[in-house]
Formats: sequence, structure tokens, C-alpha cells
Amino acid sequence: METTSLPTVAPAADIYELADAYEIRIDVPGVSEKDVDVELERNELKIHARAGNGAEREASYSEYRPRAYERVFTLGHGVDRDKVSAHVADGVLRLTLPKAKEMKPRKISIKRG
Repeated sequence: METTSLPTVAPAADIYELADAYEIRIDVPGVSEKDVDVELERNELKIHARAGNGAEREASYSEYRPRAYERVFTLGHGVDRDKVSAHVADGVLRLTLPKAKEMKPRKISIKRG
């Protein structure tokens, strides 16, 4: 993603732990899939996004201002880095971070005797 002079904000995020993955939901209103860049480098997950590219129609009055979003998350060893995925819809970026095999819960069978 290119350098920008837009105001940069750290968007709000919610993190969920599911049985087989972690999910991060980040509020990025005004952002489409082409406006988001997600990078995974070593143990850092970096999110850069841009809302409003200046091509909106001319308004007589507008309180909306284009902006850039940036967040960085540090990942532990429990994430399968090869299977991380991202989707954006309705102003929410959803990142799915599958748990590494050794982190997934497993059922221990009980034997008689």
C-alpha cells in the first residue's frame, strides 16, 4: 500500500477464540477489498486500509473525510500461518487465523480396564 497523507486511525477490533481458529473483526467503514492490504511477517499481522479515494461525488456539505486505517497484531505460535484468510464486507474486515494442529483441542478416549 502506498504512503498517504490521509489521517490515520487505529480501527476498533474484536477478537474471538473459536474451537479451531481465532477470528479478528475490524471496523473499516468505507473500505472495499481492493482498499485493504494484510501482511503476515514473522509474528506480526499488519493491516493497512484506505477509505475514500477522493472519487466520491461532489457534495454540497460533507462531514465524511477519507482516512487510512492501520493495526498491527502480534501472533503467538498457536496460529497456522499458511491458512490465514481475510474477507471484507459491510465495513468489517474479518480475519480467520486457524489454530496450529498442536493447539486444537482433542478428545481423549477412555478405555476400560
